[in-house]
Amino acid sequence: MALLKSLPCALLVAVLAAVQVGAHGIATAIVVFPTGTFYQGYNPSYQWSRPPPTVVGWSTPDDLQNTFVSPTAYASPDIVCHLGATPAGAAAPVNAGDVIEIQWTPWPASHKGPVIDYLANCNGPCQNVDKTKLKFFKIDEVGLVDAASGTFGASQLTNNNNSWLVRIPTDIAPGNYVLRHEIIALHAAGQTNGAQNYPFCFSLAISGSGTANPAGIPATQFYAANNPGIKFDLFSKFTSYQIPGVSSFLSLRVAFSPKVSETGLDWVWLADSETFACLQPPLYSGALSVAQSKAGPIKATASGVAGLANKNVALRPTSPAAKVVAAAPSPATTVAAKYAAAQTLVKKVSKRTDAPRGA
Repeated sequence: MALLKSLPCALLVAVLAAVQVGAHGIATAIVVFPTGTFYQGYNPSYQWSRPPPTVVGWSTPDDLQNTFVSPTAYASPDIVCHLGATPAGAAAPVNAGDVIEIQWTPWPASHKGPVIDYLANCNGPCQNVDKTKLKFFKIDEVGLVDAASGTFGASQLTNNNNSWLVRIPTDIAPGNYVLRHEIIALHAAGQTNGAQNYPFCFSLAISGSGTANPAGIPATQFYAANNPGIKFDLFSKFTSYQIPGVSSFLSLRVAFSPKVSETGLDWVWLADSETFACLQPPLYSGALSVAQSKAGPIKATASGVAGLANKNVALRPTSPAAKVVAAAPSPATTVAAKYAAAQTLVKKVSKRTDAPRGA
């Protein structure tokens, strides 16, 4: 790092460009439709610019080699928005219902895997938010598209000129949000800790008349190294794929025969004597799908805004399932505490007649 800081800026940019050719990829910008307005994201070379540009993409100065976040770092802040990420200095103004095109550097066709998008309300200026306290809800996910051809969401991204489209839900409350966009590359995921996560974040100032405030969870609780969809043999004869992360519900695994599982969170309802469950938000019910095609030409370039003023927005009535989540204890750190917490929680869940059954 010291050597890099001593290089002239022009030479440094050339070095980083050369590294990028042999590396994987970064999300470089977004385009907001229907206006076709382009907003620049972050590039690690910006840290040597004087002054650095103010962009809507979160800064990732430690991602000098366009690398990934390993499953060994799933509990660390790096999984939120990539290595050493800090909030963007500006936000892209968008309307609820708009389509966001996320642009990437060339993504390798061999790096197949799911593409997942989340939103988190900053509840204030995103420039000052603590990323570890952001609670994300999922608005888009594409995993295995076609088993016969081995087409995944990332394959669609590559084929769509290294870009991805996601639509902002129309019913969410206006405010300042973080869009968390992620590819999970599976080409080495057949071995433990072989999955490669590429999360990137953009700050949005969303306007609209919606009132929904979907529940979410911190990104540090999304994944565990041995979850289905994280540890996955891409080169086996598979016919299905389970997208990891915040799925239709989460379960706190307490397999106490013969011992309590230390795997953390799992994403399968197992209504048996060994496992108890707590509900978490699914793919948001207001999520809107969008076909992965070129959205249109860029019509304007903008630098973003400081963000929306705080607004007092009435909350949508809380659903019974969400109440269970709010009352659920956080995952315990000891075997005994896990077991006690699960016993308390399963009593609440078992009283519900609309709790999900089946995977």
